[in-house]
Amino acid sequence: MLPQIQLTEVMRDDVKRVADWLKDEEIAESWFGRYTYGEPAHLGYDPDKMLLADVEEWKRVFKSGDHHPHRDIFSIRTSSGEHIGEAQLAIDEALGDAQISVLIGRKDLWHRGYGTATTLALLDHIFIRLSLYRAWVDVPEYNTHAREMFEHVGFVHEGTLRQSRPHQGARFNSVILGMLRSDYERRYPQPPGAGPVHRV
Repeated sequence: MLPQIQLTEVMRDDVKRVADWLKDEEIAESWFGRYTYGEPAHLGYDPDKMLLADVEEWKRVFKSGDHHPHRDIFSIRTSSGEHIGEAQLAIDEALGDAQISVLIGRKDLWHRGYGTATTLALLDHIFIRLSLYRAWVDVPEYNTHAREMFEHVGFVHEGTLRQSRPHQGARFNSVILGMLRSDYERRYPQPPGAGPVHRV
């Protein structure tokens, strides 16, 4: 039985927690990894800078844009509203696809189903609400738990990016895993007349 999660708007306190989480080596490596110059990578926005952002800048980053491609950013919360992570979709509407990124920042909640529950909620968002054609992830080869989780949900290996990730002074491959809307509909059929399954 998976835990219940909510995908919500990002609040300033959430960004502060993300900035704090990224100071932990293990958490940073499980998120976007590190840039070649050593700093923790965080796509979409710089958490430290966003803490000082004005209202306009905040809206530009965190409100779904009409520019293409755009990025949807959510806070992941437990059913009781506790902030435990961040989810992002890099959406290319021209191609009809979305790249998924999931971070559970609370290490005490790792391997307890929160990443899986979040991924299923994001797939609902991608295929039902946004009517896109394809979802995909880029997973470094050293993050075996993430690869196993995405494959368990139904993603399939589509390709390998050679030595695309710097990690602990070396270069590592990453794998592209994808799911098509037809895969999703076959694996997670909607009951007739029931409408979308809202996992959020």
